Amino acid sequence: MSILVDQNTRVLVQGITGREGLFHTEQMLKAGTKVVAGVTPGKGGQTVQGIPVYDTVKEAAAQHGVDASIIFVPAAGAADAALEAAHAGIPLVVLITEGIPTMDMVKAVAEIKALDKVRLIGGNCPGLITPAACKIGIMPASVFKRGRVGLISRSGTVTYETAKALSDAGLGISTCVGIGGDPIIGSTFKDLLPLFNADPETEAVVICGEIGGSDEEDAAAYVKAHMKKPVVGFIGGRSAPKGKKMGHAGAIISGNVGTPESKLAAFAEAGVPVADTIDQIVELVRAKLQAS
Repeated sequence: MSILVDQNTRVLVQGITGREGLFHTEQMLKAGTKVVAGVTPGKGGQTVQGIPVYDTVKEAAAQHGVDASIIFVPAAGAADAALEAAHAGIPLVVLITEGIPTMDMVKAVAEIKALDKVRLIGGNCPGLITPAACKIGIMPASVFKRGRVGLISRSGTVTYETAKALSDAGLGISTCVGIGGDPIIGSTFKDLLPLFNADPETEAVVICGEIGGSDEEDAAAYVKAHMKKPVVGFIGGRSAPKGKKMGHAGAIISGNVGTPESKLAAFAEAGVPVADTIDQIVELVRAKLQAS
């Protein structure tokens, strides 16, 4: 088992003929992902890596029974691309693009959530992967080994480092989801925790957060009230000065909101140990699994 994607997931690439779309389509195919179609308006009828290209998502979805779409569309049109996929009935939409205007994302997230049966991951995210089954994203598949730890992260680089550490330690990853570091994203930690909670293959969950926003506090509240599996945390940017953006648009402390102290306190109240380093994540996960 896994969450969201597996070896049967049929994937559409929006923006497949662009530089990023071409490169990452090839990488996804190498990872075993079933990429069945691509979309670039005005380039319908072409093929890329043997994959047929269509002018619209609706046409591609009708022809190929698409389960998920990944978007490599420039920022100005990325939110509209996500909406096109959602309105075409694709249940999982993965928005890789960064720098999307905030108000575009506010509108897109609200409209997609109103559809109820569509899940948006991102934007400004690395995507998601169930190792040895399906990669829908830009992460290096080689650092992900199949295992029993669910991983949710706001930071791409932290995602890869944590996955490698868990994989090298023999714990491995059931599914990893990079939710993105922008202020407005489609799925939060709290949205994804119930999926891992219900997944029989996932025995523990790692939440890699960072300063800014209240997603980690919301996740801690869910863990305290509902989570049946052990959870370990990590907070990036704990030494960042207040009021200064650090890397991600969402990684900024405003007053008492989004501080490392508030996140650490929320995790402590929920019984979630927080690692100081990536290596310590492995130690804490092992301790939690042994105790459970």
